[in-house]
Amino acid sequence: MAGSRAIGRDVHFYLFSEPEKPLGGMLLNPSVTEKNFLSMLGILIVASGPYRVTLRSTGIDLMPTDDALKPGHYDIRPYSRKDTLFITDEPCITRILSRTITGRDEIFRARVRERDGKCVITGLVNRDPSRNDWRGFEAAHIFPVSSEEYFLQSGFSRWITNRIGPHDTGINSSQNGLLMQSSIHQKFDGFDFSINPDDGYKITCFDTDNFRIDGRTLDPICRDHNNEKGVRDELLRWHFRQAVLANMRGAGEPSFEMDFPPGSDVMGEILSGPKAAERMEAEVFSRLTGLSLG
Repeated sequence: MAGSRAIGRDVHFYLFSEPEKPLGGMLLNPSVTEKNFLSMLGILIVASGPYRVTLRSTGIDLMPTDDALKPGHYDIRPYSRKDTLFITDEPCITRILSRTITGRDEIFRARVRERDGKCVITGLVNRDPSRNDWRGFEAAHIFPVSSEEYFLQSGFSRWITNRIGPHDTGINSSQNGLLMQSSIHQKFDGFDFSINPDDGYKITCFDTDNFRIDGRTLDPICRDHNNEKGVRDELLRWHFRQAVLANMRGAGEPSFEMDFPPGSDVMGEILSGPKAAERMEAEVFSRLTGLSLG
């Protein structure tokens, strides 16, 4: 069963000429400022000229400040009647939970573990690395292996400088990985939270913040720009953009069920759910190629 990202939203935004038809919205968490919100709208809105965003209840325009965003209805209008404004149709990828099962992924996992040694989101340290006990910790791909072809076609591989071999695409580089607690990894893969490298590496939670991670900062241990193993801002920026598209555009993308008990009809559940073709393609890719998805 897929969850709805629109449930519980306390921020909604509209084209000023259609005040009853929301273009999208978000579930507001405390870390989101007026500046953050305007930046997120900049990802979603395609406009031929400048526009303003007004809190309907006060009639006051938002400014790019660090003041906390208020819940409510926001109207977006161009400064000129000649200008056009619409929501982007940029695709948001369908993503499933990653699992490490191949040689290439084992190298990825080992390098991410060695570099981080802790969940870089919550700060929880693994205190048993000498016993090679990493239960509860997982190496998460920022850009998923299931979209490796898109990774190549869109030129993201050019940011990877520590490839495993001459024919490696770079998607299993530690520069595309973060160590996380298992439950946090699921949330990251589902675009329920993301990291904005252009806002001091602040973590923004787009869902109910059960793990109290909203407003935290990505641990510096994984993002040293002088470290050849460090995570790449360009990939974090891509993930953040995808999270905005997934959570704020229209009713949002479906959030997929990840827990399939033994004996479940996994394929049946996928085929009966939303985005069945895209999700099945990702699942088939995993089974045919033996690659992890992340």
